[in-house]
Amino acid sequence: MIFAKSSTRTRVSFEVGAYQLGGRALFLSSKDIQIGRGEPISDTARVLSRYVDGIMIRTFDHAEVEELARFATIPVINGLTDLTHPCQVLADVFTIKSTLVGGMGSALLGLVMGITWPTLGSRPPRCSASSCALRAPKASSPTTRSSKPPRKRLRHGDRGPRRSGRGAHVVKSDVWASMGQEGEAEARRNAFKGYTVDSDLMRLADPKAIFLHCLPAHRGEK
Repeated sequence: MIFAKSSTRTRVSFEVGAYQLGGRALFLSSKDIQIGRGEPISDTARVLSRYVDGIMIRTFDHAEVEELARFATIPVINGLTDLTHPCQVLADVFTIKSTLVGGMGSALLGLVMGITWPTLGSRPPRCSASSCALRAPKASSPTTRSSKPPRKRLRHGDRGPRRSGRGAHVVKSDVWASMGQEGEAEARRNAFKGYTVDSDLMRLADPKAIFLHCLPAHRGEK
């Protein structure tokens, strides 16, 4: 497990999951291995392929995952990049199916997901929009004019933050400034004021609606 970005949930879930499946997970921060000193990712991929059975990497640049996968001869898992967070989406889908539709074998068709879209660069909402486009017929996302999501990923057009939650079975959000965007936090707080999930929004959702957040959350942030 290569971690260029710190983590609580990703590290623990992968490490515990590997152990429960009879394997052993090795935690490697970028400071612990030669990538941190400038070794080409292609060389790291070749070397690790000789020692381990799979690689999970959590990093910034999505191109690093692609290069690692290109030169490795073992499976490579995207644990998060600045572009996507696919493992988060899988966990969300499992949660939705087990909580709302009565088992892992049931279909997601018919569910409505309201996504509060804090920023175009926000990984989990972007990934969730993709999963909705593939698996469920209705997904809506509020945006500001300066941060609109890719249209092809959504079935419905833009809505306001309240309308996006109306009748939703699933409400999903993220913080306004994700990891690596801390320098923009104040500007984002101003730009996305009102784009938040609170009790008023949840009252508009379906009575059995669930709320999903990739965490860590900034509780009370309005």
